[in-house]
Amino acid sequence: MGRILHFGEEELTLKLTGIPSYLSLTRKVIMPYRIIKNVYVDYFQAHVIMLRMPGTSIPPLDMYEGSFEYGNEWYFLSYERVQPLIFIELEGHKKFRYVIFQMEKPTSVAAEIRRRVTNFAV
Repeated sequence: MGRILHFGEEELTLKLTGIPSYLSLTRKVIMPYRIIKNVYVDYFQAHVIMLRMPGTSIPPLDMYEGSFEYGNEWYFLSYERVQPLIFIELEGHKKFRYVIFQMEKPTSVAAEIRRRVTNFAV
């Protein structure tokens, strides 16, 4: 799939490999646990007027990779089909408000992220 999560002691890192890393022009997004405000799984359809900066979007294929701006908020998107995606809402990240990406078993991955965030806060 081209996406790997690395659970560090103080931060979560989304690493992109292969085609997603080339299309997004980004190799990784680092998210300290302390700024992760919400994690959930849902469907997402990028708005037609989201601005790519930088990134790649191919709407007919539902493929989005990279940084996008919409409504004065920045999104990092990394997915290539309509299916349940992992949403991470951030507060205080240097760029992104939302990181939305595709992974196998999104429900269990989201649960593990929430567990790490909760344990970090304790």
